[in-house]
Amino acid sequence: MALLTPQGVKEVFQFQKPQGREHLRRLLNWEDFDELRDAPQSILLDTLYDSVIFAVGKGFPWVEVVQVVKFTEELLKETKGCCITEAVTILGNKLRDYQKQFNITHLLALCDYFHNTFIRHYKLYQYLLSQDQEVNLRVAHVQVCSPPQPLPLTEGVDRDLWKHEQRVAELSSAEVQEHANVLLLKETLRLKQLHMLQKVFGGEETPVELQPRQTLRREALEGLVSEAIHIQIACLQELLQYEIQAAFNILDLRLQKKRLSLGAPPPPLPSITAGQAAFEDYPKPSKANKGKKAKAKK
Repeated sequence: MALLTPQGVKEVFQFQKPQGREHLRRLLNWEDFDELRDAPQSILLDTLYDSVIFAVGKGFPWVEVVQVVKFTEELLKETKGCCITEAVTILGNKLRDYQKQFNITHLLALCDYFHNTFIRHYKLYQYLLSQDQEVNLRVAHVQVCSPPQPLPLTEGVDRDLWKHEQRVAELSSAEVQEHANVLLLKETLRLKQLHMLQKVFGGEETPVELQPRQTLRREALEGLVSEAIHIQIACLQELLQYEIQAAFNILDLRLQKKRLSLGAPPPPLPSITAGQAAFEDYPKPSKANKGKKAKAKK
């Protein structure tokens, strides 16, 4: 309390509450403490800080504000563990002891302040300040990702129009994928057909009659041609079936796009400022044109 001076309490009042509480703690020569784990000390500091705010708000001189803080700290210590009757008696005796420090108006204001705060909530003060509190505290560090910077409002799109554009883009992408699948299947079937033909004409299980430098018999040649035709027809049939199905899928996608284009939401109305600008840009009739119009009317 020795460091608490009129200039000190003036600085406490001028700071915001967090900085003011911390400055008051240093002036009281208190050691630093954990606000969450040492609840009684934190509540006591809050009470002393509130007494400063009360005294300044009531117009107490800075010298008397120091006495109010001293009065508050002594009252809290002397009433610790007492019943409410004893606390009221201690409050009356202390007001009598400090009557030379304050004028009658400020003394009555101080009495009303402690009756309406400390005495009215006396049991709560005693529970918090007189008993050791068990604090179960868990600290979790959570990383908060800030949202991305929004685009300018001028680049915004109506929600229904945006959904329509997204659906059209999905259908267009699906159509492109259908064409790509057809090309991929063509290449796959070409390689498959080439592999099967190579296996027929040059495989390890080729009969002796088909080996090089030997004359092919008519039956063997007909079998080779028939097998090659069968392979080509099978691959062509598979490709044709897939192309037909892909064509139906593409037509269905185009039909959906056509329906979407017919039911597209209307474009947004132009803004008022844009209309005014267009009106201002419209050429105004000159005085000569006004004169010609007047002569024409005559």
